[in-house]
Amino acid sequence: MIATSLRHDGRVALVTGASSGIGRALAHAFAAAGASVVLAARRADVLASVADAIRATGGAAVAVAADLGSRDGAERLADAAAQPFGAPSILVNAAGINIRKPILELTAGDIDSTLAINLVAPLVLAQRLAPAMLAAGFGRILNITSQQQSRAFNHSGIYGASKGGLAALTRSMAEAWSAAGVTTNAIAPGLVATPMTAAVLADPARAKALAARTMVGRNGVPDDLTGAALFLASEAAAYITGQTLFVDGGFSVT
Repeated sequence: MIATSLRHDGRVALVTGASSGIGRALAHAFAAAGASVVLAARRADVLASVADAIRATGGAAVAVAADLGSRDGAERLADAAAQPFGAPSILVNAAGINIRKPILELTAGDIDSTLAINLVAPLVLAQRLAPAMLAAGFGRILNITSQQQSRAFNHSGIYGASKGGLAALTRSMAEAWSAAGVTTNAIAPGLVATPMTAAVLADPARAKALAARTMVGRNGVPDDLTGAALFLASEAAAYITGQTLFVDGGFSVT
């Protein structure tokens, strides 16, 4: 039982933000664990290369280009995600943007796009995909949040607000659907080396200082999140819901 608890054979997983960073790592992980994976992101060419890489290792993957910056885009993705392999029973909301500006310099477009991608799209996707999960009696929704859901970081005000909202949404969806077998949890990464954090890590002194604030003595990499995601999406985690798991090397408790 322990050896197979992280397997996802026969499951269909939709992973947003799958063209790079954490989303790409999670897409590879779910495919390696036996799931058929629908990859979603805006950059069709890059996304196709990720799908090719997964298939080259024997996994099942289909790329679906999607713009989650609008409600219509999220709804179209939800409809398209059910076509290649059937209705997804696992939804991983890993797509996100972080526009790093002082709060007084944020434009209406900055605010709208951040909230649309980081908060509204996960809600719309869950609304569209949860009914099939509820009918099947099994579903797993995983939201990738952030340290900034609970602490402030410089020039990330609207990003932090969107991730705080996503953590609250996680609890609300868990309350609504867990009794029917559809659980919802969040993973809050520490500082992980991705294109989104490249500007931060480009400063060696800052990168070193942030690593020193962890208990393990280093900043994260995308693969650090895969074990937690595979577990929370598994049947072994059926009694875990509404939680945010901080995968951050101890950063959040120092």
